[in-house]
Amino acid sequence: MSHSVAEKLETLSPKPGVYLFKDKSGNIIYVGKAKVLRNRVRSYFQDKKRLDAKTLHLVARIADLETIITDTEVEALILEAALVKEHQPRYNINLKDDKSFPYIRVTHETFPRIFPTRKIIKDGSRYFGPYTDVLRLKTLLSTIKKLFPIRSCKLPLEPASIREGKFKVCLNYHIHRCHGPCEGFISAEEYQRTIEYIVEFIKGHTQFIEKDLKTRMQLLASELKFEQAARLRDQLKSVEMFSQRQKVLDPELADRDLISLATEDEFACCVVFKVRQGRIIGKDFFILEHVEGEEIRTVLRVFLQQFYFDSQDIPPEILVPIALAEELDTFEAWLAQKREKKVRIVLPQRGEKARLLEMCKKNARFHLSEFLLKKQQAAEYIAGSVKALQKALKLSLPPKRIEGFDISNIQGTFPVASMVCFINGRPAKAEYRRFKIRSKETPDDFAMMHEVVKRRYGRLEKEGKPLPDLILIDGGKGQLSAAISALKTLTIELPPIVALAKRLDEIFVPDVAEAQNIPRDSSGLKLLQRIRDESHRFAVTFHRQLRSKNALISELDAIPGIGLKRRQKLIRTFGSVVRLKKASSAELQQVEGISVKLAEQIIAHWQKQEKRDVS
Repeated sequence: MSHSVAEKLETLSPKPGVYLFKDKSGNIIYVGKAKVLRNRVRSYFQDKKRLDAKTLHLVARIADLETIITDTEVEALILEAALVKEHQPRYNINLKDDKSFPYIRVTHETFPRIFPTRKIIKDGSRYFGPYTDVLRLKTLLSTIKKLFPIRSCKLPLEPASIREGKFKVCLNYHIHRCHGPCEGFISAEEYQRTIEYIVEFIKGHTQFIEKDLKTRMQLLASELKFEQAARLRDQLKSVEMFSQRQKVLDPELADRDLISLATEDEFACCVVFKVRQGRIIGKDFFILEHVEGEEIRTVLRVFLQQFYFDSQDIPPEILVPIALAEELDTFEAWLAQKREKKVRIVLPQRGEKARLLEMCKKNARFHLSEFLLKKQQAAEYIAGSVKALQKALKLSLPPKRIEGFDISNIQGTFPVASMVCFINGRPAKAEYRRFKIRSKETPDDFAMMHEVVKRRYGRLEKEGKPLPDLILIDGGKGQLSAAISALKTLTIELPPIVALAKRLDEIFVPDVAEAQNIPRDSSGLKLLQRIRDESHRFAVTFHRQLRSKNALISELDAIPGIGLKRRQKLIRTFGSVVRLKKASSAELQQVEGISVKLAEQIIAHWQKQEKRDVS
């Protein structure tokens, strides 16, 4: 800790506020908020054993700190969001590419314009978004132009310039796409009514528009202004048709946002379903960076903060997948302040709301998987878990290809082994291999591991194929020694190899007696656990298949008239004793070589066996 930081820690305020950590170059590397600045900031420098790997890395780089005192927690939350958005600190969770998301802008003018923008200017204009689906944004704006006649020009329309006749109407006026405010053919009040229609339309509140249009149409008709009434009738029909095309999701016809998220490695995906008057009017997803080691609640909190910071479309209810705990009141107060009405953040436990939120969660998982897949297709990309594992094991190169081994047997019977392969932190199932143990039928995991490793890498040596970046052995020091012994019998260069013991998830490396200490929340350790669990699943599945097949062979051998060829055909057709027992006479006869008489014999055999089992 630097002398400057130590001095400032002694003078910290007990009030709420925001703190900024800086590195030795003066760059802001982290921004946080606190209910009590003194307690929160000091916690980083006191009991470091309780800090996770990411926070320890941050603390090691703090050369200076700055605090900004606020009157309330809500003010601290707003200020934190603004500073994170402005500085994009390295250790904060950030919305990926958030500056490139487009918004719909409604300008602050006498005769407002509406257009897409990627830049927010604080001039009184209203902004709606962000939109991650640009096609949906373009479709919405195109629909608005067809339904509502507003200007698309950039003319500086002010009452004085209009009275002086400085401007002339364009083609849009003649094709009924604009009411001609440039020549005073529509008042500012009437034009503003159209703008409010559009704002409500963007928010998904079409019922208000339909009701108001209907009332005005009837009034014009009663005044015998049939041409103007007909225009409103056509506009009303268009709005109703657009509304009917939207899927009704919520029978309560409520306004709410559904938010869920999925995380993997250093990334998270948050999905937002905008439900207005019970209809989905939009779905957007956002990728967040630097989430490794963070709690799900923290990721959700940061997303809510960044997503609603510039938003002016805040519904009365927001459904979330995890409780915000002590920060709930602060967030509800902040959002209520922005909306100027009460806002509830709700964690649904059951019922329709919980079902809708689960649908949102599935979308988050899908979009995150799609994003990571695209990442992996870039040759230079290395998953965060792979980088973390390289650092934890002190490897010279990132272990982009990891092969994991496991043994499965029951007291030496049907001994098998599996090898699974993970490339860039994700399973590559086409590379999986399984082995029948040849050398041992007694329970000897060490000898079996020796055999399998030697067979695998002896084959790669013979074929001249590259070795993996890391070998993972399921087991402890004994299994690791057996694997290393097998590798040393070959003429290959010994690749990096470790063992992961099931008990306490201890990691063992060559030539070191003690287990290696890797933090429990490390994504590198979690990657090894996933590979270990997958290799175990693959081995057990193969072991069960062999046992089932052997049981089927034994059963068929007891039936008169079933020779080798018929037995093989029955095994290929039914695959297990359970399926064969359920087969009808007609299904058995479909197998080549099985006559009516033989089919009846097979069924009779199962029936006799069942009677014996009952007795």
